Amino acid sequence: MPLTPFHLAIQVRDINEARDFYGVKMGLPEGRSAREWIDFNLFGHQLVTHLNPAIGKSGKIPNIHNAVDGHGVPVPHFGVVLNFKEWEALADTVAEFIDGFIIEPCVRFKDEPGEQGTMFFTDPSGNALEFKAFKDIDAELFAK
Repeated sequence: MPLTPFHLAIQVRDINEARDFYGVKMGLPEGRSAREWIDFNLFGHQLVTHLNPAIGKSGKIPNIHNAVDGHGVPVPHFGVVLNFKEWEALADTVAEFIDGFIIEPCVRFKDEPGEQGTMFFTDPSGNALEFKAFKDIDAELFAK
C-alpha cells in the first residue's frame, strides 16, 4: 500500500511559541496559518498546531508513561519514521535546543526484530514527540 501524508492537529498553549519551536528550531516549513492555528510540513505530513487558551500560559498537555524496553514512553505521542541518516541529523539539531530528552537518542530492541533508533522529547506545550529510524524501514517497521 503506498504511503500517503497524514494530517495531525494538536493543541498548543501559544501560537508564537509553536511557530518558534516547530518552524524556527525544528526547521519545519510553515504552510497556511491564521491567528489561532499554523500548518507545518512535518517530513511531508501536515502537522497543525491549534491554540487552546485553556492550557494556560505555562500549562502542559498531560500524558502518562508506559514501560517499553526499559524506558518510560510518554502516551500520547506522535512523530515520524526516518532513515538513520535523517534521524541522526535531527537528533543533532534537536539536542541544540531541547533542555532534556524524555528518552535520549538511542537504539532499542537491539539485535531483535524491529531494532530501531528512537528519541522522545516534548514541545513547550507538553506534546510528546517520538522520532525513530530503521536500517530497512520497509522490512522492519512492522517486524515481529
